[in-house]
Amino acid sequence: MTAGTTITHGTTTAEHELAALQREHGRPLFALLLRLCDGDRQRAEDLVQETLVRAWQHPEALRADDFESVRPWLLTVGRRLAIDARRARQARPAEVGDAILENARVCADHAERSVATLDVREAVKTLTPEHREVLVLVYFQGASVAEAAAALDIPPGTVKSRAYYALRALRRVLPGYAADLR
Repeated sequence: MTAGTTITHGTTTAEHELAALQREHGRPLFALLLRLCDGDRQRAEDLVQETLVRAWQHPEALRADDFESVRPWLLTVGRRLAIDARRARQARPAEVGDAILENARVCADHAERSVATLDVREAVKTLTPEHREVLVLVYFQGASVAEAAAALDIPPGTVKSRAYYALRALRRVLPGYAADLR
């Protein structure tokens, strides 16, 4: 309440003036702020409330004889509040809701991947040289069966059979990774 405001039946004159401001200028103010807030009704309503609070805090601006209507003052205050709110949102990082976090893809820990790589290297060392050659060409270097057969100078069927038995041996050595070796 401001100094000099009289109380009548539990409500102040300022409250009556504020209610009259809301009735007379609320719709145009809300329409402007809704456009400035990109259609976000809740944010626009909050800014209307904040604009009316500023009007309540500065009754001298509302009673000035320099203008015949307070609407331009209200619209200017509302516009400045909207601009300030937009700048404040852009200055801080976007908030992440729980729904976004629940749907986020979980990335494997690099430590787990490093351990798995070391385990596979040790397991590959236990294979016979023939099986290791085929496995390295087909699975680690991405060669096709025909390319591996040509590189090793063996028939394609032999490449397939050695790859099969190499993977089978790795499944025995790496039981925890059996699903990855299918």
